[in-house]
Amino acid sequence: MKKNNIAILLPYKENYTKNYAGAASIWVKDYLINSKLSNQTTVYGNLKKNLVPLTKNFKNLDIDKTFINKNLKYTSNFYKEYLKNNFKIIEIHNRPESLIYLIKKNINAKKIFVFHNNPQDLRNSSSIKERIFIANNTDQIFFVSKWVMKKFFEGLPFSQKNNCEVLYPSINPINKFPRKKKIIIFSGKLNSSKGFDIFGKTILKILEKNKSWKAIAVGNEPREKYDFNHKRFLIKDWVNHAKLLNLYKESSISVVPSRWQEPFGRTSMESAAYGCATIVSKNGGLPETFKSPIFINKVDIPSLYKKINFLIRNKNFLSRSQKYNFANHLHMLKKKISILDNIKFFYLNSNFNIKRNKNLKILHISTFDEKNDHRLFNISIANKITKGFVKNNNDVINFSYKNYTKTNIANALINKNLIDNKIIKIYENYRPNLIILGHNNFLQRNTIEKLKNKYQSKIILWYEDALGHKGEGPSWKKNLSLIEKNHDLIDAFFTTTHPDEIRSKINKNKMHFLPVPVDENIENLNLYKNKNKVKDLFFALSHGVNSGILKSGKFDERQVFIDKLINNFPDINYNILGLFQEEPKWNYDYYYELSKCRIALNLSRGKPLKYTSSNRIASLIGNGIYTFVDKKTLFTDFFEDDEVGFYKNINDLGNKIEKLLSNPGKIEKYAKNGKIKYFKLFNNKTITSNILDKTFR
Repeated sequence: MKKNNIAILLPYKENYTKNYAGAASIWVKDYLINSKLSNQTTVYGNLKKNLVPLTKNFKNLDIDKTFINKNLKYTSNFYKEYLKNNFKIIEIHNRPESLIYLIKKNINAKKIFVFHNNPQDLRNSSSIKERIFIANNTDQIFFVSKWVMKKFFEGLPFSQKNNCEVLYPSINPINKFPRKKKIIIFSGKLNSSKGFDIFGKTILKILEKNKSWKAIAVGNEPREKYDFNHKRFLIKDWVNHAKLLNLYKESSISVVPSRWQEPFGRTSMESAAYGCATIVSKNGGLPETFKSPIFINKVDIPSLYKKINFLIRNKNFLSRSQKYNFANHLHMLKKKISILDNIKFFYLNSNFNIKRNKNLKILHISTFDEKNDHRLFNISIANKITKGFVKNNNDVINFSYKNYTKTNIANALINKNLIDNKIIKIYENYRPNLIILGHNNFLQRNTIEKLKNKYQSKIILWYEDALGHKGEGPSWKKNLSLIEKNHDLIDAFFTTTHPDEIRSKINKNKMHFLPVPVDENIENLNLYKNKNKVKDLFFALSHGVNSGILKSGKFDERQVFIDKLINNFPDINYNILGLFQEEPKWNYDYYYELSKCRIALNLSRGKPLKYTSSNRIASLIGNGIYTFVDKKTLFTDFFEDDEVGFYKNINDLGNKIEKLLSNPGKIEKYAKNGKIKYFKLFNNKTITSNILDKTFR
């Protein structure tokens, strides 16, 4: 993957430097340096000369100071950078004006926006109309707290959107509880909005009665001046973030008495994580910053004095509060970073950023399992794709070419154009915007040419079987030759084998990865809730390929893997279908067998390939069973270990299963996490939207 696919646009005037970094800068820095995509990311900002940015991958956007709307000129200069670099993802922070400018430029990039402040207080998001526009035209919106998100949706005709979620500022905590001194700390702007006037007046009273205690205030505010002179009350100017954290280490009590509706309140989160007993007001997002705030109901001197004095007088309570805050973090950066990374990974690997008309008419030509009386409904990608298109407000006609041929077998034998003529008749009646060849490529060249030239139709193809040149999967050469037929006339290809693994004469720009989708009405089980499990490990395959019975003389190489696993780890209680004379099971019989088991194995034929799997993976993870996948598939780009299990070899797999079996609660939790993540990334509504985006770009 090439570098510099991602751009981060800071707010104009954001001080992205070590000594003067604000909350937004620290948020960007923390998430960036912990990201797996940092080497593909460039941060854009506007810094004075000789100032050193927080991270190396920074580029300065100089502007002429004479411009009245400096932010707009700043964004315009960034747009020039976009035109030069063609970024796939642009992450914009806290300036809706910049976001709307780029939206109206119709940029071919995914737009991620982060609100660090109340949207109603920001230019170009203050009105309901503006916020509706942002919600409908931004790919992903993050808010630094639930309070900020609530303010965004206030007054809107909808209370939530799929592209909106909270992504808190987070922290990498220290490992050892620090040695505390009798210090009370305040950090932030030294003004009345932050409650500094209340803090200062309260502290003077506290220090007079408590001779062994000291107080520190860190910050400045040239517009407000307060005279709080006391030999044990030190007022410091801004210090860099690292020094501030060291002050939290030493301090026993932290005070955040904001009158202002804090969007989040990084000070309270950090000071609590560093072992301070932390007193906060209930304003804005402050209650969301850590688990056990000590609230002041009123931002006034008596209320604050009472809380501080109580902590000083009750040493045991103070100590318990400090240690609880240190040990119980709400916002761990290590856990949060995957949320942002996974979205970006998905955008980068999807390669879709397009303009298209909504509410399309689609003709989907595939097989919809009529021949098996819909025995395979639960693994039918064709059905799930159709359902996804419908969810996206498109109209779809399904045409089952195999079923049509079967019912017209006599005509099919004497008329090779039977199917092609049928497709043309359907087209003339329905006039679809898009024709989809689902797991097939049987149309004759003259038919495709007619549909494209006369009717101006888009034609795409999806295919779910092995195509990788190094995967040694079943019939990959035959499969590849099938989809290569008339490839110059087909607008786009979507394959469950990742294009990086395919050597083909098809233009690479036409080829896209198709994750196996899930649908909430098909993958509708929450198996992690089932407490009555009698088997440890589930594995199933259709030895004989969907025949419903084992075929004599057939051999599947996965049997070797399973044999070794059973021999090396005999204490695991296995539930194996489709091997060892155990017949395959389908639909509800399959689900019944699956429900008996604690853990499942996803194992495909051939060598592991990047992101590549059969429809098995959706049936397992999507129904809520913790599933192990070969690490070489690189699904680690999308899932963490507490969502999907990854193994290096047979022994690694067996050891991990045995270890997990001693902790059923962990298995349940991981299975639930995996289902949630899979549905978030690969639900059929998202997948089909991406298909259309790539097709009509």
